[in-house]
Amino acid sequence: MSDFNHSTTMGRLAQASTSKSSTHTLANVTPLVARAFLALIFLVVGVGKIPGWEGTVGYMASKGMPLIPLFLAAAIAVEVLGGLSLLLGFKARWGALVLAAFLVPVTLIFHGFWALEGMERQMQMVSFMKNVGLMGGLLLVALHGSGRYSIDSWRERS
Repeated sequence: MSDFNHSTTMGRLAQASTSKSSTHTLANVTPLVARAFLALIFLVVGVGKIPGWEGTVGYMASKGMPLIPLFLAAAIAVEVLGGLSLLLGFKARWGALVLAAFLVPVTLIFHGFWALEGMERQMQMVSFMKNVGLMGGLLLVALHGSGRYSIDSWRERS
């Protein structure tokens, strides 16, 4: 009976060790993947505004925005630099906070679904809720940091 208990215990320990190792790996990789997913939208949209400058100017004008060239240049800078901050995990807490704060007026100004009807209302509500979800993810990065696979973590270990 003693051999049975010993082998059963050893099997459980090996299984727990394997499980703990894969959980540890997942815990290290997940923040990197999450940051990349969050960064992707800001990088694509921010860079896309550069060749689409005139179209974006027209859209901003349709929303009654003042000082459009200034706000558009600032939006591109925030989206691209904030996206890179997230992607690389460099000052990621600050990058996430800046992007979350940026999304508040952007969401209220450009996705005011409550003033629309029909399909346009539905589309803008989806965009509004997408931005709210992005803000949630960004706040998690701001709270928990960029994780092990990041410039921030590398700098802390050096």
